[in-house]
Amino acid sequence: MYYDELSVGDSASFEKTISETDVHGFAGISGDFNPAHVSQRYAETTRFGRRIAHGMLSGSLFSTVFGTKLPGAGAIYLSQSLNFLAPVFLGDTVTATVTVTEKREKGRVAFACQATNQDDVVVIQGEAVLLPPRRPQA
Repeated sequence: MYYDELSVGDSASFEKTISETDVHGFAGISGDFNPAHVSQRYAETTRFGRRIAHGMLSGSLFSTVFGTKLPGAGAIYLSQSLNFLAPVFLGDTVTATVTVTEKREKGRVAFACQATNQDDVVVIQGEAVLLPPRRPQA
């Protein structure tokens, strides 16, 4: 979608169940092999009592929404803030939702970002600013 097609209140979501493969793949890509994510034995000694997914793995689902749904192909990330409010465990289904909150100058658009788990617990809240693609010049 182009800047002029977006309206405050527009919203889109993406849902994903976080798997063992996702966590190990993310660890390999990011280099984050924190044992809270990859070692069940270690994770059992933590406050969570079991392995948790990387916060940024769940946070990356916002990028999926932005790049494929709203605004969609060609959108460029300018900034993102995230507050991690609750753990995401392997097997949890995370729904990442973005909502247009403001259309700014120079074609920038602000979004509220929220991710919930299958129990409707908010696991992440944040804000993002994107630059939607430009309409082709005729």
